[in-house]
Amino acid sequence: MRRPRELSRTLTSFPARTPTLPPATHTNSYALGGRDILVVEPATPYEEEQRAWIAWVRGLASAGRRLVAIVATHHHPDHVGGIDVLAREVGAPVWAHAATRDRLNSPVDRLLEDGETLVLEGPVDEAWQVLHTPGHAPGHVCLWEARSRTVVVGDMVASEGTILIAPGDGHMATYLVELRRLAGLGARLALPAHGAPVDEPTALFERYVSHRLMREDKVMAAVRTQGGSPAELVPVAYDDTPIGLWPIAELSLRAHLEKLVEEGRVEEDAEGYRAVG
Repeated sequence: MRRPRELSRTLTSFPARTPTLPPATHTNSYALGGRDILVVEPATPYEEEQRAWIAWVRGLASAGRRLVAIVATHHHPDHVGGIDVLAREVGAPVWAHAATRDRLNSPVDRLLEDGETLVLEGPVDEAWQVLHTPGHAPGHVCLWEARSRTVVVGDMVASEGTILIAPGDGHMATYLVELRRLAGLGARLALPAHGAPVDEPTALFERYVSHRLMREDKVMAAVRTQGGSPAELVPVAYDDTPIGLWPIAELSLRAHLEKLVEEGRVEEDAEGYRAVG
């Protein structure tokens, strides 16, 4: 079992085992604030991990810090798997975006909106701005603290594993817009849900955009040269990806195709996808 990690006097991470996409195995929760605190990600569904998570949060309270709320960045199971148990055991309200609330079977006590500021009082007050960043999930939010230039990024990027943009929940064009928004913050530290803190987040956000556009070019080339169904396009568009990952790659490919269809560059017919013009 992993243990809490003090990142600064007002910032702690707690990685808990979750049913997330490999190679990642854990989801990070974060405690933000010096006296008032927010805890981000009620993630783990596993009882042993939940006991450790609860002990961690209670330990923060016993040290004189006041738990204001638990924030869910979005509704995916590896981020809200313990939401009912953890909120009840530590006696905290749950805050999330309305689009996350609509996808949960659990109550949300406060709806977060893009641009609002959550002030945490302490020796030095912290002002965490809510950024609604859909694309990976409709209700995904990040939290940005301009004074320290720190951003909690949930599943927008990861330093362990990958970020899946899947049809239904995900929307590739929106995801790219929001990545560029994060790149424009000039952040000094990014706190992802999976993996270690990122010390040069702007470069990482930009690499994510470049990588997705590279993949889009390969998807477009595959459609142009042969066309066909997503299953037929994956071996061409993801020829640099291990075959064992092709089922996940096909989900991402479908998200790219959705974007290309929206842009009028690709069309779908009975035989699959074809380039326009």
